[in-house]
Amino acid sequence: MEQVYMADLDAVLDGSLRRLIERGVVRGRILIHRSLSDYFYQEARRGRSTGFTGLRELARLLEEPDVEISIVDEERPPRDLDLDTVKSLIRMYAWRVGAVLVSSDALQLEAARALGVSTLYSGEAARDRLAIEEYFTEKTMSVHLKEGAPPIAKVGAPGRWAFIRIRDEPMGREELEEIARELVEAASVSRDGFVEIDRAGSTIIQLRDYRIVITRPPLSEGWEITAVRPVVKLRLDDYRLPEKLYKRFLERAEGILIAGAPGMGKTTFAQALAEFYAEQGKVVKTIESPRDMRLPPTVTQYSKNYADLGELHDILLLSRPDYTVYDELRSDEDFQLYVDLRLAGIGMIGVVHATTPIDAVQRFIRRVELGMIPSIIDTVVFIDKGEIGKVYELSITVKLPTGLREADLSRPVVEVRDYLTGELEYEIYTFGEQTMVVPVKGKAREGDVEVLERLIRKILPDAEVEVRDRVAVIRIPRHSPRLTARKLKRVRKLVEKNGYEARIVPV
Repeated sequence: MEQVYMADLDAVLDGSLRRLIERGVVRGRILIHRSLSDYFYQEARRGRSTGFTGLRELARLLEEPDVEISIVDEERPPRDLDLDTVKSLIRMYAWRVGAVLVSSDALQLEAARALGVSTLYSGEAARDRLAIEEYFTEKTMSVHLKEGAPPIAKVGAPGRWAFIRIRDEPMGREELEEIARELVEAASVSRDGFVEIDRAGSTIIQLRDYRIVITRPPLSEGWEITAVRPVVKLRLDDYRLPEKLYKRFLERAEGILIAGAPGMGKTTFAQALAEFYAEQGKVVKTIESPRDMRLPPTVTQYSKNYADLGELHDILLLSRPDYTVYDELRSDEDFQLYVDLRLAGIGMIGVVHATTPIDAVQRFIRRVELGMIPSIIDTVVFIDKGEIGKVYELSITVKLPTGLREADLSRPVVEVRDYLTGELEYEIYTFGEQTMVVPVKGKAREGDVEVLERLIRKILPDAEVEVRDRVAVIRIPRHSPRLTARKLKRVRKLVEKNGYEARIVPV
């Protein structure tokens, strides 16, 4: 008697049914429920890769010479099909006709067996090397495939890379569609892969170490595939941190921002920091989109694409991790979740795009009250070309901002200092209704009085200088032969440039 098989959605979509046919495991008659083709058509109309891939796989099944394909349907399926409805229709039809249900979905097979349906698991089908991997070498960071353009690759290391043309012949649409189909199949069947986002016009896939972005018309004018792979996996020790900074990460840093330009190694450093805290016995979780960090099993990785931020907020507040890595902060909702979790006492490590270290801090200025910023962010790490370029620490004090003269203008000031040198580089305060971010690097501080005195005496050797309350009192002999209006002007300008008020007193 001829064996009859029922094709499940997953077995068609991931190509595992077709591979079973090619290997001779499945022979005879294969039933394909009409709802399956309708569902793939519906998804393709919405611009989703699932639909395009499913329709192409159905077409390839119809070309198989060793099996007989029949389209079946007992009743007209609903107009708007969802995944669960399609799977239910397929499962029930297999039960009615006594067919063997072929699927790579373990839950679907379990439900079918509960009805007494015979099943065949297809998920372990072997897979050859992916076509996209042929474009990668050991030092390739990313591959960029664009319809009508030659394929190019970014080769090197973070901050030290170059674009290399892989071949001179432009990519064709059919070639790109076939690569995209294979990627969606692989993500569907692999335990190390999943489709993170599937929207009209775009698909984001995480497959092993590869983060893949697929765009197609109407979102883009043509098909494009970008595959990114981390070249190196570093530990915190590989960054050769100064002992002072290492101790801060170990003992004090709980509101950390990791900033840098795209491709400079921010996520690599965040990954190393997360692994460091996990090794210290801390409970570490991550929020990613997509989940592309390579972390030990002790670290739980959450996806923003499978839960709303309210759900993640509740999960993290109830589970109370010691540290949460947020990669990356983009929208107002992302920043608000970072702030809420940090104020709840959870250590936070946020990753943000920024061209300078202070830009990362300014992302928070319009989102939270100024006085709360040091409670939310205590350490800013700027990554440049894969290395730590600058580290800031933030604190708040009440003082007269640098450059202001009247004592009644004292106000709360957020000080941004270079953590390793202690040098004050920026002051953040409100002036009227405006929040000011003022660079003060190079201006004399209270502890640099001797430097200021030396600079003044270089211009006026006879002068006596006394500095108190950010006022420089300069006493000059009234009949000094070296006293000129030009020198007085230079001294006044020098003092004010360094943030002091100049009072020149003839004696």
